[in-house]
Amino acid sequence: MRVATDIGGTFTDLVYVDDDGRIGIAKSHTTPPNFEQGVIDVIEKSNLDPRDIETFIHGTTVIINALTERKGAKTALITTKGFRDVLEIARGNRPDLYNVRYQKPAPFVPRYLRKEVTERLNYKGEIIKPINVSEIEQIIEYFKKENVEAIAVAYLHSYANPIHEQQTVKIIKELWPEVSVTASHEVTREWREYERTSTAVLNSYVKPIASTYVDRLETRLTSIGMSGNKYIMQSNGGTTTFNQSKITPINMVESGPVAGIFGAAVLGQMIGEKNIIAFDIGGTTAKCSLIDNGDVKITTDYKIEKRDFTAGYPIKVPVVDIVEIGNGGGSIAWIDDAGSLRVGPLSAGALPGPIAYDRGGTEPTTTDANLVVGRLSAKNFDNEVNMQKVRKGIEEKIAKKFDISVEEAALGIIRIANSNMLNALKLVSVRKGYDPREFTLVAFGGGGPMHAPALAKELGVKKVIVPVAASVFSAWGMLMTDLRNDYIKTYIRGLNDIDLEEVNQEWEGMESKAISQYLKEGISQEKVVFSRFADMRYLGQEHTVKIPVPNGEWDLDSIKEIIRRFHEIHEQHYTFKLESSPIEIVNLHLTAFGKVNKPKMYEIESSVDNGESAIKEIRPVLYEDHGWIDTKVYDRELLLAGVSINGPAIVEEQSASTVVYPNQSLKVDKYGNLIIYTGV
Repeated sequence: MRVATDIGGTFTDLVYVDDDGRIGIAKSHTTPPNFEQGVIDVIEKSNLDPRDIETFIHGTTVIINALTERKGAKTALITTKGFRDVLEIARGNRPDLYNVRYQKPAPFVPRYLRKEVTERLNYKGEIIKPINVSEIEQIIEYFKKENVEAIAVAYLHSYANPIHEQQTVKIIKELWPEVSVTASHEVTREWREYERTSTAVLNSYVKPIASTYVDRLETRLTSIGMSGNKYIMQSNGGTTTFNQSKITPINMVESGPVAGIFGAAVLGQMIGEKNIIAFDIGGTTAKCSLIDNGDVKITTDYKIEKRDFTAGYPIKVPVVDIVEIGNGGGSIAWIDDAGSLRVGPLSAGALPGPIAYDRGGTEPTTTDANLVVGRLSAKNFDNEVNMQKVRKGIEEKIAKKFDISVEEAALGIIRIANSNMLNALKLVSVRKGYDPREFTLVAFGGGGPMHAPALAKELGVKKVIVPVAASVFSAWGMLMTDLRNDYIKTYIRGLNDIDLEEVNQEWEGMESKAISQYLKEGISQEKVVFSRFADMRYLGQEHTVKIPVPNGEWDLDSIKEIIRRFHEIHEQHYTFKLESSPIEIVNLHLTAFGKVNKPKMYEIESSVDNGESAIKEIRPVLYEDHGWIDTKVYDRELLLAGVSINGPAIVEEQSASTVVYPNQSLKVDKYGNLIIYTGV
């Protein structure tokens, strides 16, 4: 049996798949700050025997929480002489040129904990000035007095040759074995000094916390009798071992959210949908990503805390290209100083949660608004919902301010939330040159199925898919992942006169390193599969385009094919190509998958009564532009394959509700997925 758990802002989700492909789910409340307790709680709630779990996969928000809440270790930096202030200087470009309130982000390492060492390499990795060992010894003594808990080491051009970083780490471990250390070459071999230094610092900052959390989780899992393989979800859409996750925890920065994106791609392959917009609404955030022809977009230009007023902090590790906004089921509705209604980014979270949870929450949320308009049912909550409290919260905080009814205020909250989510969907589609009418929206999370049909219609998307176990779909996505490691190395060479023997040796070296790592983790060489990419640009350009390139040994025909692909993809991204201009490779990118056996999807029975036996009730529901309509409410567990339903309708399942609007229709496919036709 394969089991996956995913820690969210409000709930901890569990999905399991047995040997027959049958899916089971469970949810329990997230338990900050002891997140591992929520994992144990949800396993107990699922009634699974831990001894039957062969593979356990875990997604966590511990890393991103430690960064955003500034709860990491006291971190210091050792760098090349003259580069002490690289974190403060950052980039000269501003994300918003005319924003007079723009602020450079404050470094995670204060200046008094940033120390320089005499050493120097050139851009080829050749030693210009040997490292001064005595300076390192003095710095370590200073850091000890300052009670430093973690050290980052980032030297100039160490991406080309890590020898000085390796020497420094060796000295630190000899003189101070207790301290946590990260060398920049261990997390990225790409150039760009500021981004590489930032990544090394942030990895050091979270390393002690990650190690403690993973150790605690592993201890608790062992204590309940789980002895199967244990993996953690990474930001690149693959998994890694518990041990590796403690070495480079920064690779888990988007551990939970990306699993749903990858799951949407896998689901699309199964049902013949290659162009997908994955849309996930949880309790705290809404997340979306575009999948083009089955390809999940990966970027190393990821930033945390990037806002209108700040450039954020770069993390140069592979992350699924995802847009995330602070709008979810627990997002609080409020009125700003100008008297306008706003929703989010502040969330009620797991504690106290929306008013409906009856755990002390007093601020109206999107969940409360959906209850008032009838899209959610009080009967579908774990607790007894006090509707009088819910209505009173919306009335006092919102309705009275605008002199409108509670129902109108609730609908206004939903409209504002939808508007925020629509902007996020446009960022991954229209703003990047894609026509959303050519894509299918896969909606999941607790709130995705409820909001997606309205958003899809607004966006021009013809079809919405609500997958099985929608509320815990990110955890399902983890069940479908392989082990994955990305090896990226800066390798600047002109493509037209490239040394084929040299570049083939580079690929072979990267592949050998990948195989060696997987062998240590118990994965045989036969199960290792490679995908190659190259970051390329026209000579004189600053930024690159990622191009899929052939596996195996390159020859002249390979180079011609790579050039053709580059021109084609560059034109797709930027609307032009320069076929007479020289092209250069900037980075080589090898993705190594350790293939694991995946569960098959279970096919459900076919319906004989077109869903009539699945009707739970008929209740009034308020729709935009239509008013109150008596709406049939269906139990999703009782809906069988082949059922067709015309809107308006609501399909309820554990922790999620799918809203089918008037003039829309729904069909259940052979796997139990809900296919909604939006009528556009």
